[in-house]
Amino acid sequence: MNVEAAEILSARTIDFHAHAILPSYIDALKILKIAAAEEEGFPLPKWTAENHLQFMDAAGIDFTILSMATPHISDSAAVRAINEEFAELCRRFPKKFGFVATLPFPNVESSIEEFYYATEKLGALGVKVASNSDGVYLGDEQLAPIFAELNKKSSIVIIHPSPAKLLPRKNVVTGNVMALFEYPADTTRAVLNLLANGTLAKFPDLKFIVPHCGSFLPYMKQRADAMFQMLAAMNLMEPVNFYDSVGKLFFDTAGDPMPEQFDMLTKIANLDKIILGTDYPYVPAQVVLRKKKLFDAELLQRSLTEKIYVDNARSLLGG
Repeated sequence: MNVEAAEILSARTIDFHAHAILPSYIDALKILKIAAAEEEGFPLPKWTAENHLQFMDAAGIDFTILSMATPHISDSAAVRAINEEFAELCRRFPKKFGFVATLPFPNVESSIEEFYYATEKLGALGVKVASNSDGVYLGDEQLAPIFAELNKKSSIVIIHPSPAKLLPRKNVVTGNVMALFEYPADTTRAVLNLLANGTLAKFPDLKFIVPHCGSFLPYMKQRADAMFQMLAAMNLMEPVNFYDSVGKLFFDTAGDPMPEQFDMLTKIANLDKIILGTDYPYVPAQVVLRKKKLFDAELLQRSLTEKIYVDNARSLLGG
């Protein structure tokens, strides 16, 4: 590890959903001719380590687990450079930053190689995976060899949305600004695919983190459970216990947990599996601070502060 486990676990409040916009990432976008603003409908935010540390101090966050920004990159050479720069950043600030590695999904061989390099050589705390990579969704059987290797190390797997390959982008707002609808939609699509294909049962030691207060999963709870049962009865899929499977997932609070989404999330998530996420710097510091103030007050009223901010994080990280 790039930081001693004891140092991470000594932190009281850990942010599991935040991004660093590194020079290697910006360079890769240029080389690969990926226009972030066009693809996301949202400008790439500015980021510096110093500004992030100031934000953490203002928000009462002791430690942040960083991941690559979006759009996702699957080029193996670019991914290696980004992971190495993440590792260097975390060596500079070992008591403040850790990172999860990017893998060049859907390339199986390169992803497995990068996983072992990033975790064993660079100190990555886990991996970040896109909801879909070049149209290959989580739960697709071709990705099973990668998850088999991740499962051997009981890996943390942070899911992050990626736009579907084919979208109605003209004259419809949801096709212009991905964060409005397509991000939660594609996250939900990927997680339902994971559940339907039995990935959690096949690889029970993986620790999946679903972003953005569960995206649309709280709404899908009854419908998905009923549909899974019906499809299994028709021999169109293997039987899956929807509620047991969802109960194995972790969920971060990035987005707008108050006033309604946190209550919606608790309808499907075990309280032991909810962790802090801010989505900084995509959500500006002043906005996160305002949202977190409301959430802090709600958790305090429910006597859940220690559980959500401290106990669950330590459990997820193996403390």
